Parts: sequence; structure tokens; C-alpha cells
Amino acid sequence: MMNITPVVKQLLIINIIFFIGSQLVPVSYDLFALYYPESDNFKVWQLITHMFMHAPFPNVAHILFNMFALYSFGSALEHFWGGKKFIFFYISCGLGAALLHTGVNYFEIHSLLSEVSSLNLSNSEIHQLLNADYSTLFDERGKMLPGEINSILERVHCTQGQFNTIVNASMLSKGVVVGASGAIYGLLVAFAFMFPNAELALIFIPIPIKAKYFVPGILAVDLFLGFKGQSIFGAGSTGIAHFAHIGGALTGYVMMWYWKKNQFNKNRWN
Repeated sequence: MMNITPVVKQLLIINIIFFIGSQLVPVSYDLFALYYPESDNFKVWQLITHMFMHAPFPNVAHILFNMFALYSFGSALEHFWGGKKFIFFYISCGLGAALLHTGVNYFEIHSLLSEVSSLNLSNSEIHQLLNADYSTLFDERGKMLPGEINSILERVHCTQGQFNTIVNASMLSKGVVVGASGAIYGLLVAFAFMFPNAELALIFIPIPIKAKYFVPGILAVDLFLGFKGQSIFGAGSTGIAHFAHIGGALTGYVMMWYWKKNQFNKNRWN
């Protein structure tokens, strides 16, 4: 068993501190989880901090699996790369995961909004509608209460079908991403690049499989399950985090391809 390397050790400590702290101060999820950029809760630092947040207790499997994978694959990579190159790769994959997830969300949300383009909503009105809390807008009889949202919808003569589309877009925009999974997927790809014949196995796959087959397979299965609202490595609280996983994997692949092409992957950075 390989000894834990310095940067991996520091990342493990940071993730554990974030996890414990977020249980003691639940509002930290609003500050550090990754929100959709058009959400009132979005902050630019969430592009980094989300990868140190994990699903809240009692769901400890999310952080345990990610930290085990970080130790297992990260230590091997840091050993060969050095700490600076490893942390650069790790953070880059986490950012790639966030960007692809956000891009897919943007496409889905604005595809829905294009279905109600005939309402001629202004940008500020769209922002209000996306950020509205629809659970508080109706009385006990199901009638919408007077207010800004009601005024907007009445002004544009919004139909029930159009209203349902707007609510669906709003729900998508309120989804959040937490977890190191995107960065971990990047590590998996890098490991398969560097050690293609290493045999890997998970609890539910008792037969060892070479990394060059295991990693593409696990990506394909995770993507398939992601479209069904599930995920192998933990979907956080979004239900569509498979695109974050694939984003991390794609970023890792591009970086490894570039380093191999330029022979940078043979050099330590420290």
C-alpha cells in the first residue's frame, strides 16, 4: 500500500474540515456549494469551494468514497508528478467539472425559456421568475397570492402550460453541486493514462479489470445511470451531476493528452 503523499494528505484534511464545519454551520452550503450563475445564491468562489463540500450527514458515503479514491489514485499520481503538478491537475479537473455542468444547465434552462419566448419577458423578469420561491406564492386554495411574480405573469397573459415550463426552469436553476467527484474523475483518467495495465476493482465488481478498460467503462455506466437520475460516485443534491463527472474526466483527458504530446508528463514540477 502506497504511503499518503503530502498534497493528498492536505486535501483530505481540508475536505474533512469542510464536511464537519458544514454540519455545524448548515448555512455554509448556501455559501460554498456551486449554484447556477443566474441564481441569487451564486458566488464566484463556489467554482473552487464546491469541490471541498459534500452531501450532508447522514450521507457519509459521498465523502468517504471520494476521499478513498483521492487517497488511492491521488497518492500514486503525486508520487510521480510532484505536489505542484498534482494540485494544478486536481483543481483544473474540478473547474472543468463545474464548467461543463454549468454549461449543460444553461442549455437546459434556456431551452425551456425559449419555449415561452412569446411572452416577451425582460431579462430582469426572467431573473425574478427563476429565483422565485414558488412554494410560498399560493394560498391554501391554490390561488397565487398578489405580488411581483403574479403581476409579471398576469401582464404577459401566461398560460398554465407556460407557467409549468417556467417553474421547471426555475427548479433546474436552483440545483446545486457539491463534492470532489469531478476532480476524482480526472484522477481516474490520469491513472489510466499512466498505469493502463494496473488492475482495479470495486466492491460491486469483484473481478479485477485493467485501468484502460475499467475507467472508460465506469464513465459510461455513470453517464448512463446519471440520465436516470442516479450516479455511481454520488450526485450531491443535483440529480444531474453526471455532467460534472464527465467534465472532470474530459478535462483530465485533455490535460494528459497535451502533457503526453509535449512530454511534460515525464517531469516533476517540484
